[in-house]
Amino acid sequence: MPVKFDYLVRETTSNLGRNVTITLASIMTVAVSLALVGASLMLRSGVENATKRWQGGIEFVVFLRIDATQQQIDSLGNDLEESPEVSKVVFVDQQQAYSEFKSLFADSPELIDSVTAEDLPPSFRIEPVNKDVDAVEALGLTYEGRSGVDQVVFASKTIRLIQQLSSRLTVGIFVIAAFLLGAAGLLILNTIRMAMFARRREIEVMKLVGATNWFIRVPFMLEGLVQGLIGAFLAIGALAAFKPFFQKWLPSAQDIPLVGGFQVSGGEMTVIFITLGIVGIAIGAIGAGIAVSRFLDV
Repeated sequence: MPVKFDYLVRETTSNLGRNVTITLASIMTVAVSLALVGASLMLRSGVENATKRWQGGIEFVVFLRIDATQQQIDSLGNDLEESPEVSKVVFVDQQQAYSEFKSLFADSPELIDSVTAEDLPPSFRIEPVNKDVDAVEALGLTYEGRSGVDQVVFASKTIRLIQQLSSRLTVGIFVIAAFLLGAAGLLILNTIRMAMFARRREIEVMKLVGATNWFIRVPFMLEGLVQGLIGAFLAIGALAAFKPFFQKWLPSAQDIPLVGGFQVSGGEMTVIFITLGIVGIAIGAIGAGIAVSRFLDV
């Protein structure tokens, strides 16, 4: 017996409306749990972007004045290259700094339009031989008073603390989200079980007139998928609305230079949204699949 589209729509809608309270509870639980998952993914992406300049062993950055002369830049660069205490030095000119700025703030075109490459300072990113915190700070401070230097920013304890805190928060949020996703799956399972119980007589008649197992099961499984998908859409909407407020609450780059690039790009948000949609569908499918295989005796 083939399954027709209008039959699926009619039966799925009927099932969703039959137990409205439990259906809403399932959808909201899915939405809250997926919103937590999305928030943890946003946090991880933001921290990775904020600490991008510190990857590859970079321990401190020497920011030059915007009006630093080429002679001052060359002099400092030669000293860094020749220093036995420096393992690696990378010079980032204004154009490279602007390219990095545009990448980090790709979702804020008005901010990009208000800044030019000439507004951003060039810098030297330094990896010292000795990674001890005190040794790194002592080395960095020797360049702080040099002509043409604006400020020296250290990764040291601060950046490691940020990464550790982010990692712990991400794990904690994922654990809570996992419990909530489990609860959502059980709610979806229970919703479908009640729908099957309410239609047990109709199911018996359908079986007697030749309906196949899948003909009976598909609308119930689709019900679970719809609940998971609606929950995912609600979570995506909540995160999309929350993102601009979250970024406004962040400290400015002047207050905390280390995390001045804490941004989540549009491409990263798209990946997060797709992930939430897939997880929402999976939770609905799992809950529905268990329900129809365990409680629907056809």
